[in-house]
Amino acid sequence: MSTDFDHIVIGAGISGLGAAHFSARRGLGTLVLEASDRVGGCINSQTLDGLGGFWTEGGGHTCFNSYGNMLSILDDLGLTSQVQPKLKVGYSLWKDGKRRKITSALHFLEAARSIPRIFKAPKAGRSVRDYYGEVLGRRNYQDLLRHAFQAVICQPADDYPAEALFRRKPRRKDVIKAFTFAEGISAIPNAIAAQKGLEVRTSQSVSEILADGDGFRVRLKDGSELTSRALTLAVPPDAATQLMPAGFEAARAAIADIGVAEIETLVIAVRKTDLDLPPTAGMIAVEDAFYSAVSRDFLPDAQYRGFAFHYKPGTLDPDAQLQRACTVLGIRPEQIAAQARIHNRLPALRSGHAERVAQLDTALAGKRLGVTGNWFIGVSMEDALTRSRSEDERLFGN
Repeated sequence: MSTDFDHIVIGAGISGLGAAHFSARRGLGTLVLEASDRVGGCINSQTLDGLGGFWTEGGGHTCFNSYGNMLSILDDLGLTSQVQPKLKVGYSLWKDGKRRKITSALHFLEAARSIPRIFKAPKAGRSVRDYYGEVLGRRNYQDLLRHAFQAVICQPADDYPAEALFRRKPRRKDVIKAFTFAEGISAIPNAIAAQKGLEVRTSQSVSEILADGDGFRVRLKDGSELTSRALTLAVPPDAATQLMPAGFEAARAAIADIGVAEIETLVIAVRKTDLDLPPTAGMIAVEDAFYSAVSRDFLPDAQYRGFAFHYKPGTLDPDAQLQRACTVLGIRPEQIAAQARIHNRLPALRSGHAERVAQLDTALAGKRLGVTGNWFIGVSMEDALTRSRSEDERLFGN
């Protein structure tokens, strides 16, 4: 079968771009198709209009020196030397209309009694509420940890698989522990997409994928058609379920009930002179309409400060979201220098997720269809790239 490309990747988030990068480094003709008009997916360093290039992260916020697969890509692209250290600033709580210290919700005696259990308590197959309630105490979980975890994954955390929330990874000592870039984390997907030997097409909506002999045909909504020897779906689980071609019914069934959490994000910038708030990493909301408010204070700007408020979907209308952000920051709406709204989607993983992934992998064994995303091992950028690399090795060998 004559094909247009060796490898077509559907989705230009970090998962898809990582999958494309790994195959392009092998010398394979690789194309990435993205439905939206930008690359990066949940990585979105939002540049705000009229502020001289000032940006605030609207999605992923931090990279770490434990992100081995990401660092290998940065090495390949010559970006490792450009990393910027993040200023160490701490989080606070937003509770009952006031900013409070994290320690105000911590039960120290309960933690001291519970922490020794962390060395022997099993984590696999348990929910976040079950596992962390045991190793750090039920009151600590209820009053603090459940809200902190919700802030991380931007959705209710109680039934989330504990093993998918945090994974210990080896650190690279030659790189700063927590880092960003001068223009934000979007520098990473932008650089991957711009490299030679890799083609990325945005605003390309796929209508259908068909298995065709040893390869695939990809039909676009504009009526055009492309062919490839191998194909990778790097999209949310609901989209992957819809796009899987005939012949992959077992793979489709394995992931059909994996949910997706919708997040409404409001990004705002405020002049430093208008804001009476000490430098902060952000605020974790306790029983409020937003999960968290994450700041850009880790990389200070001379004129502005930026914040991303991650709201629970359907809780407040846009005007009420803006007013709530002003209340939290202690400003008036007219003091907002610029704003932007972003819609993000994250996987809503639940008990038994590892078994679903195992079923999917069994169904894909020996096939030229790869499936990757931030919904396999965990939601971090490194978790996504770990899956992309493993799928690259399955499709094309070690």
